[in-house]
Amino acid sequence: MTILGSVAAGHPLTAEAAAETLRAGGNAFDAALAALCVACIAEPVLASLGGGGFLLARPADSAPELFDFFAQTPRRHRPEQELDFYPILADFGDATQEFHIGQGSIATPGAIAGLVAIHREHCRLPLDVIVAPARRLARDGVIVNRVQRDIAEIVAPILHASPAALALYADPEQPDRLAPVGARLRNPQFAEALERIAREGADPFYRGDLGARLVRDCAEHGGHLSAADLADYRVERRAPLVHPYRGARLYTNPPPSQGGFLLGVTLGLLGAVEPARLGRGSPEHLHALALAQELTQRLRRAQPAAHAEPLSALEPGILDGYRRLMEDTATFSRGTTQISVADREGNLASVTLSNGEGAGYVLPGTGIMLNNMLGEEDINPHGFHRWPTNRRISSMMAPSLLARADGGWVVTGSSGSNRIRSAILQVVSNLIDFGLDLEAAVSSPRMHYEDGVLNLEPPITAETIAVLGTHWPGLKVWNRGSVFFGGAHSVAVAPDGSTHGAGDPRRGGVALQVR
Repeated sequence: MTILGSVAAGHPLTAEAAAETLRAGGNAFDAALAALCVACIAEPVLASLGGGGFLLARPADSAPELFDFFAQTPRRHRPEQELDFYPILADFGDATQEFHIGQGSIATPGAIAGLVAIHREHCRLPLDVIVAPARRLARDGVIVNRVQRDIAEIVAPILHASPAALALYADPEQPDRLAPVGARLRNPQFAEALERIAREGADPFYRGDLGARLVRDCAEHGGHLSAADLADYRVERRAPLVHPYRGARLYTNPPPSQGGFLLGVTLGLLGAVEPARLGRGSPEHLHALALAQELTQRLRRAQPAAHAEPLSALEPGILDGYRRLMEDTATFSRGTTQISVADREGNLASVTLSNGEGAGYVLPGTGIMLNNMLGEEDINPHGFHRWPTNRRISSMMAPSLLARADGGWVVTGSSGSNRIRSAILQVVSNLIDFGLDLEAAVSSPRMHYEDGVLNLEPPITAETIAVLGTHWPGLKVWNRGSVFFGGAHSVAVAPDGSTHGAGDPRRGGVALQVR
């Protein structure tokens, strides 16, 4: 039987929607959009058409191109005292993280505009066929699995923020509680919204009645958005950054987003010490990863608006300083979802979609929760309410394509807020430096450094913990693998064109080879 392609995503239904679309004659881009829509019903805490994202597309035998449909800052600042904007605490078990929600946290969303623009440019199936799997599931319902229940529990304060938000995730038997594992959640209003998008495109949301309702609610209840914010939103097409790494080339998200640039900086630092000679998982290897991430974080804070440049242009002093740090110690390194698709024709699609954690506001009549991008600390490095007006928000998301020296490709990316670039970094290093197969590269234990804390995912030996502890006093060893460390669902394309995928087990990842 002919293999049509491979897909990796964060939920079995998300992956199956892509597979169904490939079987219906669609290409990788049709499949990616079908999966994106299903993710909004199957992974509702992580994905929403009220947010935004990026597609890194490589049409067969063409150069990669980035579609930026991420959120945009509003055209005006509303006075702080008028805003509906307040903190909640997300509990990851071994760590907590503060987010801000309310209508004052909503940025101009781009997901619906992106869906329509990508369909117009790269898809071959009608839009109503592409959204059909999501429409069907929204009406018939999705059974809550353990991963989705755990993620909902992490952000429970957001889901309890309003009756409309709770209704999207509520137990059908006890509507004042979050749905347990095994419950069936339906969202018939989302099915109706998808029907309108298939029939009318993006206009109802950006220039019509749905947009008008969003603008009115923001005006009356402490939000920033205006009619001009929606009407003037545009999907941007950009040339990706290209980072060389040990004979491979990593194509990733360019400015104004920071994630791809910072990923390249960290790769460049890591490459300076030849990780393979350190031994995978050794104290020396983990220390090198941590140092590369720590220095990248310092560079970001010193120059938060730094524009991207080729890795070869990194100042020699930076690389030399990193090497000295390694030589001195040589005796002893968020709410998003990722969809990766490759088809038999050679089309590659890497989509990362985010709603932040959600603002707690649901647009009436649509079943769509809006984003809280203006309440995300990692994209507000100078503090809240200081964002420049009418600008594309700089994101940590970095959908990526890795062109290998042997002619093969890897479609990758990750969810996980600030952990996105560390997850992708370690997948790429596992593949290139250590020669791991895709499944092992994705599932191997990860680490992440941030704000003085070195987070280590088990298993890890007591000896390694002791050695690292002498250099990293803020050491945190997690009890188990966690969604905290991202979800790098990936697909590999061999030089002969054959494909296979690897779902990240941390976020319920599923990979399908489609026949």
